[in-house]
Amino acid sequence: VQLQASGGGLVQAGGSLRLSCTASGRTFGSYGMGWFRQAPGKEREFVGSISWSGGNTYYADSVKGRFTISRDNALNTVYLQMNSLKPEDTAVYHCAAREYDIGDYEHWGQGTQVTVSS
Repeated sequence: VQLQASGGGLVQAGGSLRLSCTASGRTFGSYGMGWFRQAPGKEREFVGSISWSGGNTYYADSVKGRFTISRDNALNTVYLQMNSLKPEDTAVYHCAAREYDIGDYEHWGQGTQVTVSS
């Protein structure tokens, strides 16, 4: 599966953005999807994930209550709704996929830049 992330941009602190990650292929519904981010000079960190069934979501403590992950299998797309953005959310955001939520994420999309100004 190939992944294409979009929706990044520049936003003021307290604002919102919605990232999208669209997958190619007909088996999107069998993939658990994750969002990760990497800020300059920092390691990549987990942001959140949604199970292949859509029934379970998980979030890093740093974004819990502010970010929401959802998926639309008919559109082969997973979303990351980001509210109450903070300058420390500034990073390149990547989506990733792993089949049936098993093992490591095998497929990665190119990143989309999110910049939050104070």
